[in-house]
This record gives sequence, structure tokens and C-alpha cells, in this order.
Amino acid sequence: MTTDEAALPSLTRRQEEILGLIIRAYSQTPEPVSSKYLFDSFVLHVSSATIRNEMMVLEELGMIAAPHTSAGRIPTESGYRYFVQHLLKSSDLSRDDESRINARLQNAPIATEAWMYAVAAALSRATQTAALVTPPATETSRFKHLELISIQGRLALLVLVLNQGAVVQQMLTLAEPVPQPRLSECANAINAVCPDATADEVRTRCATLPVLEREIAELCRDSMSRQGSELARQVYRDGLSDLVTSFNHSRGAQQAVRVIEERAFLSDILNDVLFSKNRDVQVLIAGNGRWEELSHLTMILGRYGIPGQASGAVGVLGPTNLNYGRAIGAVNYISGVMSSMLTTAMETNAADAAGNAQTPGAEE
Repeated sequence: MTTDEAALPSLTRRQEEILGLIIRAYSQTPEPVSSKYLFDSFVLHVSSATIRNEMMVLEELGMIAAPHTSAGRIPTESGYRYFVQHLLKSSDLSRDDESRINARLQNAPIATEAWMYAVAAALSRATQTAALVTPPATETSRFKHLELISIQGRLALLVLVLNQGAVVQQMLTLAEPVPQPRLSECANAINAVCPDATADEVRTRCATLPVLEREIAELCRDSMSRQGSELARQVYRDGLSDLVTSFNHSRGAQQAVRVIEERAFLSDILNDVLFSKNRDVQVLIAGNGRWEELSHLTMILGRYGIPGQASGAVGVLGPTNLNYGRAIGAVNYISGVMSSMLTTAMETNAADAAGNAQTPGAEE
């Protein structure tokens, strides 16, 4: 589990205990938490005055803040980050929660739209906030086949087939007319040296080919790179109504709706998870200083799938005062279940394919 790398102060054990209680109380009821409330509600073995003094220190350290003149305090972004990094020891997900999640996921065919919707619904129900999931996709686009078709004059059509079945078509305006035999020769030369190549490998393998081949190879590389950035464009969602009603101010609700509805912006964030080398659950609190559009939100994102083969993103979007233990536990658990189910399905498909390949020989 990772958050951003911002430096955080050191706290004493008592200060950590008080900060944890404030955050847990505020996640249940988003109202400022006072020292009197902590003294009356929990056994802290210290006086109310001591609690009040420790809260003053926490405020000076930037862990909590006073929203107005009341005696209560609320957690800050730094307070939440400290809580996630140092105080969150276990998941708030129960065995019953896990059983309900398993039941939902097992009832839909793996890697289908129904499965995606089932995952989003299960995660939303478990966390009582919005859930997001992208379908599994090949992590790296690889070259499969290229065709170049002369259209008219300097116009030509580039047709690029990638390993995950994607087909990219692009109209080209060449510097001068090129006859079909020369275009076919160009495509054949690239096909001969680029089987299963990544975008960067296409450029490298074509570096010694003639100028036209190099220029077409560069276009293929650009198309493959763009195709990779599109992996998180398709997002399945659930629980938007739960999310919007969880805010006690319109600013947070407006940000939540924008993130959900603006597919390109959401895709940029999810791509960070899909293409990150870090496979831990990632916690983005108030945008982690990178996305002002998330200043009132928290995103908890995980990646599922088979490393090096296919993966997708799964996560929740909520207010900064969401239940971190439950949300992180649910994302972590569901991503693990999805990975196991996807692995089993792919192994079963491979075994079936091998069995089918042996059947003709057995009959002979």
C-alpha cells in the first residue's frame, strides 16, 4: 500500500492514538471532534487537559485543523496520510463481507461485461461509495501485422493489427505518390523484422531499413503508444449516488461527478496504476499534490491480473473522510480475487486448447 512520498513529522504513541481516534470518529460522522468527546467516549488514561494539549500539538504539526471557532478539530490531508502510512494495521473487511464479494463475482463469466459490473457493484456495496473497474487488457501492445493500401495519388491507408486483437487504421498523406507494389514491399519488410515487437522495438528493428520503411515504422510506433494509453478508457462504475450524497458541501460532490464523467481525466489517473511498476494498492489523498481536481476526494486504486500478460485497475472514489481501513481492505481483497479468477481461467483455456490440439492425433 502506498501514498505519496511527502515528508511527515514523527508523533508520539499518545499523539498517534488521538489522531487515529479523531480520524475514525470523523469518518463515521463528519463533524469536528473535540477533546471532550474523546475524553467522554474513550478510555485514554489521561485527563481532558492532556488530550487538549496533545491536540494543540497535532494542530501545530499540521495533522488536524480547526474549521471554525468551535472546539472541535478535523483531520488534514497530512493527518490522513500519516494514518494510512503508520496507523492502519489491518483491514476492516469481515469474513461475511468476503463471502458476499465472492458470491457476486462467481456468478458472472470471467472478463465479460457482466463480470465488470459485478465487481463494481460488489466493491461499491462493501465500501458504500463509488467503485471503478477497467477490463483486463494486454499490458504492452505488440506488433502483429501491417498492411499499406494505396488510395489515390499521395493518399494511403495504414492498417496495423496488434497482439490483443486491436486494429488501428490511419489515413496517410505521403510526400509523393507511391505505387501499390512499393507500399506492399514496405509493409512486407516491416512485417519481416517486427513480429511481436513493442512500440520501441519497432523503431529499433527498422532503423537500418530504407527511408519509407523507417517513416512508416515511426507511424506504427506512435499508433502503438497511443493504443497503450487507451487501455483505461473503458471504465465500469457503480455507486455514484452513494458518493454524491456522502459530501456535506457541494464542492466535493462537483469534483466527484467531474471525475466520474470526464473519461479522459479519469483515464489519465487509472493509467498511472496500470502502467506503474508498483503493484501495491495506491492511495491518492486530495490528489497527492498532482491533481487539483481531486482536492476534496480520495481514490484508492489497485491492479489485478497476471504480471506481464494482462491487467486492469480496480478502485474506489470517495470523500477524504472515507473509511480507509474498509476501503483499502476491499480493494486489496477484490483485486486479489480477480487476479486468481483470471489466472485460473487462462490456465483452463490453455489446457483446453492443448487438449483440442492433441485430439486429431489421438483419433489417427
